[in-house]
Amino acid sequence: MAYLSNTDADRKKMLEKIGVGSLEEIFQDIPANLRLNRPLNIPALSEMEVLAELEQLSRQNRQGTVCFAGGGVYDHFIPSALATLAFRPEFMTAYTPYQAEVAQGTLQVIYEFQTHICRLTGMEVANASMYDGATAAAEAALLAISVTGRNRVIVCETVSPFVRDVLAAYVTPRDIEVVTAPMSQGITDLKKLSDLVDNRAACVIVAQPNFFGQLEEVERIGEIIHQAGGKFIMVVDPIVQALLKTPGDISADLAVGEGQPLGIPMSFGGPLLGFFAAKKELVRSLPGRIAARTKDIESRTGFVLTLQTREQHIRRQKATSNICTNQALCATMASIYFSLMGRTGLRQVALLSMEKAQATAKQICALDGFEPYFPGPFVREFAIRTPRPASEIVLRLVDKGILPGVDAGRWYPKLTDCLLVALTEKRTESEIAMLVGGLRELSARGVLSGV
Repeated sequence: MAYLSNTDADRKKMLEKIGVGSLEEIFQDIPANLRLNRPLNIPALSEMEVLAELEQLSRQNRQGTVCFAGGGVYDHFIPSALATLAFRPEFMTAYTPYQAEVAQGTLQVIYEFQTHICRLTGMEVANASMYDGATAAAEAALLAISVTGRNRVIVCETVSPFVRDVLAAYVTPRDIEVVTAPMSQGITDLKKLSDLVDNRAACVIVAQPNFFGQLEEVERIGEIIHQAGGKFIMVVDPIVQALLKTPGDISADLAVGEGQPLGIPMSFGGPLLGFFAAKKELVRSLPGRIAARTKDIESRTGFVLTLQTREQHIRRQKATSNICTNQALCATMASIYFSLMGRTGLRQVALLSMEKAQATAKQICALDGFEPYFPGPFVREFAIRTPRPASEIVLRLVDKGILPGVDAGRWYPKLTDCLLVALTEKRTESEIAMLVGGLRELSARGVLSGV
């Protein structure tokens, strides 16, 4: 938005136009202790001086940092063709057009996105996307509550803390009980989970792989909740999904996840893309929208938005959710990524990520003071026990241009010595050598042992 300056006379005219006497009158609803009662003290600079100042500030950014951090957002390669296609003027809208049937290209892309998600997850239906993976999981829990008539949600401790936080925010104003199933050795404790699941449980939410990169015993977890009459919700990684049994293979009722790895830049954590898939029997309870393919009266193929169970389309009390579709551009980018990579390419990305993760874990665990945090199998992300708090290691290696991973202690206070390391197909042998060398150097200097 362009900046337009105004004078005292301009402000006076604007105030007269809207019928108020002063700026103070406009802001009267804001408590006085929250208002800035002094000038902003912005220096009077020319445009050239302002640009020079901003350029100086931008030099403080760290550029070229090698990223081994994951935790839900991953540094995957994005083919150049993706931006060329997605940023064509036909697609450059931040929102689903309200007169959507006019934008047949956008609707076709959404339809193809849904098709890709169904093929990826092995589920029967998918919606037109959601804000992010966390909101998709929370909406899945609400759906389970709605169709079962129960009000108890069981979420595994190993599900991303971001997802659990959003879930907690969703249920705060409602009469819904959220129970956390504890973990043991990095995966869900099945015995304790069984003790929590009874005929009050609307669903169990589990992540595959989980926040620590570990593979859960999802088939057994599905059996436990299904025997109690609840719904089984899986939070899945779309890249790793290319190597594992799909939620459909495991009889999950709902499959949700974060679609950022599908061709969307990390961009300091957003925007993200939630995907939402389910069994066909739940199609009329899905939040958001679904695009469908149809034929017009002249038998020409066309695309329409259908099953729009939002309050703006049906009576408010009948709405399943008032959540909006994700920014359509993100779903467009994911659809193009799927098309460019194909089934073989997606699997190749997953295989490369897994092979590099396995090799990197071995090299790190060969260093003094480092060992696997958990004994179970992992795919592309793993937990390492560190000789000093993981937060210290992150800070020391960031100064060397390496982001070595995520400090799990930020969300799990007992795991301050747990570093989560993620590998993607982008990480080269030299970059992996930088990470291992950086850890070796800290260890050799006695820094990590506290000497």
